Amino acid sequence: MKLSSLAFAGILSLSVTPAGAQGINDAQIASIVVTANQVDIDAGKLAQAQSTNPEVKKFAQQMVTDHSGVNKQAVALATKLKVTPEDNDTSRALKAGGEKNVTSLKAMKGAAFDKAYIDHEVAYHQQVLDAIDKTLVPGVQNAELKALLVKVRPAFVAHLEHAQHIQSTLGK
Repeated sequence: MKLSSLAFAGILSLSVTPAGAQGINDAQIASIVVTANQVDIDAGKLAQAQSTNPEVKKFAQQMVTDHSGVNKQAVALATKLKVTPEDNDTSRALKAGGEKNVTSLKAMKGAAFDKAYIDHEVAYHQQVLDAIDKTLVPGVQNAELKALLVKVRPAFVAHLEHAQHIQSTLGK
C-alpha cells in the first residue's frame, strides 16, 4: 500500500512549493507538525493492536511513543509562544489522508496488514523529511520552532531507515 493520496498530496504540496510562494506561516507550520505526528500515532496504535509480527508491533510502539513526544514538545512550544496552530489545506489533507489510511488498514489482516502499514510508513516518513527540508524549516520564522524541527529531524530519518529495514524483511 502506498501513502494515501490525500496525505501524499498534502505533503507533496509542501515539498514542491517554495514556502514564500505558498505563504505558509508559523501557526500553519505548527498545525502541520502536530497533524503529521498524529497521523503516525493513529496508524501506530492500530498496528500495535492488529499486527501479529513482533517487529512491526515494536516499530508501531516506537512510532506512538516518539511521535507523541514530538507532539508534546510542539504543543508546549506553541503554548509558550502563544501560537495557535492554524488549520490549512496541508494539515487538512494530512488528517484526511491519515483517516483514509487507517480505514484501509482496518480491513486488512496478517502479512497484508503488516506490508501495507510498513509501506505507508516508508513513503510517509520520506515525504515528511522532504517537507521538513524543503518547506517547513526554510519557511518557519520563529527560531524556537525552527530549532524543534531541526532537533526532531534525525528521529524521522531513523524511523525511515527502521521502516525500510522492516520492509526489506516482509514477504520473504
